[in-house]
Amino acid sequence: MKSFINVEDIGPLGKAMAEAFEIKNERFKYQHLGKNKTLMMIFFNNSLRTRLSTQKAAMNLGMNVIVLDVNAGAWKLETERGVVMDGDKSEHLLEAIPVMGCYCDLIGVRSFAGLTDREYDYAETVLNQFIKYSGRPVFAMETATVHPLQAFADLITIEEHKTVERPKVVLTWAPHCRALPQAVPNSFAQWMNAAPDVDLVITHPKGYELNPKFIGNARVEYDQKKAFEGADFIYAKNWSNPGVTNPADYGKITCEDRSWTVDTEHMSWTNNGKFMHCLPVRRNLIVTDDVIESPNSLVIPEAANREISCSVVIKRMLEAL
Repeated sequence: MKSFINVEDIGPLGKAMAEAFEIKNERFKYQHLGKNKTLMMIFFNNSLRTRLSTQKAAMNLGMNVIVLDVNAGAWKLETERGVVMDGDKSEHLLEAIPVMGCYCDLIGVRSFAGLTDREYDYAETVLNQFIKYSGRPVFAMETATVHPLQAFADLITIEEHKTVERPKVVLTWAPHCRALPQAVPNSFAQWMNAAPDVDLVITHPKGYELNPKFIGNARVEYDQKKAFEGADFIYAKNWSNPGVTNPADYGKITCEDRSWTVDTEHMSWTNNGKFMHCLPVRRNLIVTDDVIESPNSLVIPEAANREISCSVVIKRMLEAL
């Protein structure tokens, strides 16, 4: 595996899931693969779970780890071709990337959407420059449009906690005070569609439709209560307007309806549903205290499984070196 961005990159999903549970039972089994190998983790944006879980996974596999926070301790990087670099950016990615590749064997990149230019964001400009110029296998630690390590961990969590063979899983939009990217809901929808035993429903206000390539075969339901009925898992996440129905709205907050906040009443519509969120979460905006602190909340096991999903990805890349 030379790159990891989308669900198809992982290969047969059943095999990847089996590998995840094998690693979870014996986390240091493949330590020999990473001996004398180095992972470079590059962060253009803040991180807690991704930084910790990815570093832990690499260490479990015997790797050395270098962490570079581009916004603290490195030259400011220019990402666009053809610009006259007479501003505050001292180095271009086109030189920085191959230099980074000299010092490592694998690269993980985290870079968020700018939410001003839909075409630029969905072209994955920054990530693709790393794939093209680093000379190393590259995996996404969240990008402008996807967060595959999170979605893989989500699927592991659902598999561990499901009580029926084909659970109803609902991805619900929830309000937020800031404009957020669509990366998490995009990947969640993509991975749930790829799983053969998940009944996926997506609910959100009209105008917040995700890109059709991520929606796939999921059912879209604009009535949140109807969507929640009989659900086994509720996955709450805010995203800004994807600009699918109106490109001028891309990246904007066009709905602030607090009735979409997931509270006890919402969860009462479900089949004793489990609550999920990728974290960090704005309490009493996305979800109320009582729901996230309830026995049916899976946010901590979900976060813990980030170590497992990342371990599978890094293992696959090490095996391909």
